[in-house]
Amino acid sequence: MRVISGTARGTRLATLPGDDVTRPTVDRVKEGMFSTVQFLLEGARVLDLFSGSGQLGIEALSRGAAYCVFVETDSGACKVIHKNLQGAQMDADVVQMPAESYLSSCSDRFDLILLDPPYHHGTVQALLPSLDKVLAPGGVIMAETEYGAEMPETCGDLHRKKQYKYGTVALTRYEKDLEQ
Repeated sequence: MRVISGTARGTRLATLPGDDVTRPTVDRVKEGMFSTVQFLLEGARVLDLFSGSGQLGIEALSRGAAYCVFVETDSGACKVIHKNLQGAQMDADVVQMPAESYLSSCSDRFDLILLDPPYHHGTVQALLPSLDKVLAPGGVIMAETEYGAEMPETCGDLHRKKQYKYGTVALTRYEKDLEQ
């Protein structure tokens, strides 16, 4: 696994052994995700939920995001995120806690939220109301799920704009109107 583009292009990223804790996003899906948000990244505040190895947030930072918060429950994965940030010569906040707890206590607003939660649990759908509260006006959510997962058209001020299919993986893009 590596950083695809930007200042850290080509940097190899460590992962946890096995796939019990993390399931890294494959390059094809990651490239698709970032091609859809490329014009939002410069100076953006990014939230990487269910961070795993941190590859999505690190890719965002490499491509020009100003700030990223990584949220992950597993202590081993948090250590890997720190290692990967160091290897990419980046600085960011790594928070070890459940995504739900972080979102309920968060007072920050983010321009871009990236999430790749465990599949088959309805996690994205359950978190949409909380994500709506921390997404800045004009912001975007990119959620990776299994293809075929039922994703609502709207939730609060969020509107589903597009869904992309990559084999058994779906990327769903939600946007929040600029004016609230």
